[in-house]
Amino acid sequence: MAKTLAAIGLAILVAVFDQSVRSQKFRLVVCAFTGWMGLSPLPMSTKVKGLILKLNCPDQPGIVAKMASYVAGHAGNLVELSQFSDALNGKFFARLEIDTRSLDVEEKDFIDGFGTLGRSLRAEWHFRPIPYRMRTAVLVTKTDHCLNEILWRAQVGELPVEITSIMGNRLDCRDVATRYNIPFHHIEMDGDLRESGFEKIHALLVEQQVELAVLARFMQILPDWFCDQYHGRLINIHHSFLPAFIGANPYRQAYERGVKLIGATCHYVTSELDAGPIIEQEVERVQHFHGPADLARLGRNCERIALAKGIRYHVHDRTIIDGNRAIVFPD
Repeated sequence: MAKTLAAIGLAILVAVFDQSVRSQKFRLVVCAFTGWMGLSPLPMSTKVKGLILKLNCPDQPGIVAKMASYVAGHAGNLVELSQFSDALNGKFFARLEIDTRSLDVEEKDFIDGFGTLGRSLRAEWHFRPIPYRMRTAVLVTKTDHCLNEILWRAQVGELPVEITSIMGNRLDCRDVATRYNIPFHHIEMDGDLRESGFEKIHALLVEQQVELAVLARFMQILPDWFCDQYHGRLINIHHSFLPAFIGANPYRQAYERGVKLIGATCHYVTSELDAGPIIEQEVERVQHFHGPADLARLGRNCERIALAKGIRYHVHDRTIIDGNRAIVFPD
C-alpha cells in the first residue's frame, strides 16, 4: 500500500514539474520524497549498466516531456534528470541518467534512435555508457598536494578515472607516482626545451589515449595549439579565487592586501591564461592573525577540494561548456 501511494505521489510530482517547474530543485524534491517513502534513492549507482545523456538546445516547451517519453517508450528507467533553462539567452541544458537494463531494443539502437528527437530539438547531445573509467593524465611541477588528492580519491573509487601516467617538468613528484605504481615521465621544459617538451607531452597523451589531462599545479603556460587541440579536456587548478592575484605568489599578495577571503578556482583551460570556463570554486575565511604561511595552508585545502570536485563533475558528465562559462549539475 505504501509503495502504491509513493508511486501515485511521485507521478503527481512529475506531472506538476512537466507543466510548470523548470529548475534543478525538482531533482532534490524527488530525492527527498523517495527517501522518505523508503524507495531507491537517486541517482543511480554508476556500477549499474546505463547511459548518461547530456544535451543542450534552444529553449522551447515540452523538452523534458519528449525526452522522458522517449526513454519510457523503450522501457528505459529515467533515474536522474538535472536541467536548466537559461531565460536570458534562450537556452536549455540537461543531463539524464538512464538505467538501460530493461530496454526493449539494443543500446546502440536506442542511442541512434534518439537522433530523430535530438534533431527536431535542434540540439547538441552526447551519450556515455556507464559504468566507465575516464583515461586521465596528471601534469605536475613541484607541489604534490593536489596530485595526492586525485590519486587517493581515485584509489577509493570516488573518481572513476584510470590514471595513465603522471608527467612533470620537475622530479619532485616522482616518489608519489612510485608509491601508487603509476608511470612517471620527466619532461625537460626549461629554456629552449619548452616547445619540444609540450610536443612530448602531446605525443604521450595520444599514445595513452588520454581523455582528460589535469594540471595539478603544473606551473607552465600552455601554448595555444595545445589548448585548442584539447579544448574541453584540460582542467586546471588556479591558486586564487579568480579573477584576482595573478602570478606565482598569490597568498603573499593576499596577505599584503589584507583580504578576508581566499580561495581556489578549478576551470577548463583555454588559450587565454586563467580565463577558461569555471567549474568549481572554494573559499576559506581569513582571520587577522593568519600570516602568509597560514594563507598558503588554507589555500592548499581550497585547491585540493575545488580540483577534486571539478574532476568529479567532469568525469561524471555533469558539466556543459557554454561559451565562456560551464553549466554544472552537482551531485
